[in-house]
Amino acid sequence: MTATQATAVMPEDPYALSPAATEPPPLSVRAALRRIGPGIVLASSIVGSGEVIATTTLGAQVGFAALWIVLVSCAIKPVVQGELGRYTIVTGKTGLDGFNGVPGPQLGASWLVWAWVLTVTLTLLQVGGMYGGVGQVLHVLWPALSVSVWVGVCLAITLAVLLGGGYSRIERFAMVKVGLFTMLTVFAALVLLRRPGAVSMHDLASGLSMTLPPAGLVTAIAVFGITGVGATELVMYPYWCVEKGYARFVGPRETSPEWNARARGWIRVMHLDILCSLVIYTMATVAFYLLGAAVLHRMGVIPAARDTVAVLSQIYTQTLGGWALWVFYAGVVVTLYGTIFAATAAHSRMMADLVRVLGVYPREDAESRLRWRNRFVVCLATIPAILYWFFESPVRMVVAGGVAQALMLPLIGFAAIYVRHTQLPRGLQPSVPTTIGLWVSTAVMLGFALYYAGSALL
Repeated sequence: MTATQATAVMPEDPYALSPAATEPPPLSVRAALRRIGPGIVLASSIVGSGEVIATTTLGAQVGFAALWIVLVSCAIKPVVQGELGRYTIVTGKTGLDGFNGVPGPQLGASWLVWAWVLTVTLTLLQVGGMYGGVGQVLHVLWPALSVSVWVGVCLAITLAVLLGGGYSRIERFAMVKVGLFTMLTVFAALVLLRRPGAVSMHDLASGLSMTLPPAGLVTAIAVFGITGVGATELVMYPYWCVEKGYARFVGPRETSPEWNARARGWIRVMHLDILCSLVIYTMATVAFYLLGAAVLHRMGVIPAARDTVAVLSQIYTQTLGGWALWVFYAGVVVTLYGTIFAATAAHSRMMADLVRVLGVYPREDAESRLRWRNRFVVCLATIPAILYWFFESPVRMVVAGGVAQALMLPLIGFAAIYVRHTQLPRGLQPSVPTTIGLWVSTAVMLGFALYYAGSALL
C-alpha cells in the first residue's frame, strides 16, 4: 500500500500531534455530549460475552448470591480507566507506551507489555466463544448450514468490514449495537421485577451479603474480570481516545496556560464519556444477572457447550413470552458479533502499536501502522474462529478468557498508579479523592486475583 492509498483510507493520522490540529474543548454539557464516543465503543465491547454468557451463567449457577460481585466489578474500574485516558490525553502517548515505562525486566519491551500480550492471547478463547454463540443462533435460524460454517461466515464478514476501516465506522456500529439489545434486556428485567414473587427484597439483600458459594467461584472471578470494564477494555480505552481525537485536540505538550486549559477541558469530556458508558453497561450487566438468577437458577438449568444459546433464550421467553425468542436471537447475534467486531478492531490497533514499541517503525509512520493493523485484523479474527472449531464450548471459552483478565487487572491498576505519580505534570494530576480511589480500586482487583489464586491452589 502506498502512502497515498493509506491516506485515502485514513485521511488524518490520529496519532500525529500538531499545533494545527488543536481544538478548544466544548464548554457546555450538551456540546460535550456530542463529542463523546470512546466509551460507547468500549460499551459495545463490554456488553457482549461477559453479560450474555458469563454473567447470566453465574446467575444460573448461584442465584442472587453474587450480585455484589457484578456491582463491584462495574463500580471500581472506571477510575483506572480514567487515569489511563488522562495519561494519553496529556502526554499524547499510547497505553502501551505507559506500560513500557513501568520499571522491571525488559525483553524488547517491558514485562508488563508482555503480560498484556499473554492476556490478549488467552482472551482469544473468549472471542472464539462469541463466534460460537453467534454461530449457534444462526444455525437455529438457518439449519442448512452447520454452526462451524456459520462461524466461518462471521469470520469472513469481520475481515471484510474491518480491513482498512477507521474509527468512525466502528463508533457508528457500536451505537446501534448498544442501543438495540441493551435497552431490550433492561426492559425484560423491569418486566421481571414487576412480577409478584419474581424478585423479592430478600433476594436482592442476599445478593449484597458479600458471600459466594464455592460452586460458582471460577465463573464469579471470570465475571469480575470481564464485566464492567475488563482488563482488555481498560487497555483499549486510551486507543479509542486517541482515535476519537482527544489527544490531537490538546496538541503537543506546552507550558502555556492555553494548553493546560485545553487539556483540562478534554479530560472533562473524557470523564463524561466514561460516565455515560458506565450507566449503560451497569444497567445491562445487572439486568442480565437478575434474569439469569431469577429465571434460569429457579428452573435449574445452566448454559453449557452446544446448548448455550438455547438455554439463555429462556431469560426472554420466560419473562416476555414466546414471541421474544426471535428478538433474543437477533439481539444475541448483534451483541456477540458486535463484541467480536469491537474487540478485534481494538486489539489489532494495540498489536500494531506493540510492533512500534518494539522499534519496527516510528510513531509518525501512519502507513506502517495501518499495514500492521490490517495484518493483525486477519490474525486476531481468524485464530478465535479456529479455537471455537476445536473447543466448541462458548461458556468454557468465555470463562477461561475472563479468568485471564481478572488476573491481569491488578497489574493494569499498578501501571495506572505509576503513570499517575511519575508521568503527569503537577497541574493536570488527578485530585486527592481520585488518587485514593485509584489505589483502592487496584487493591480490590488485587484481592480478587489473590483470592482466586489461593483458592485454586487449595
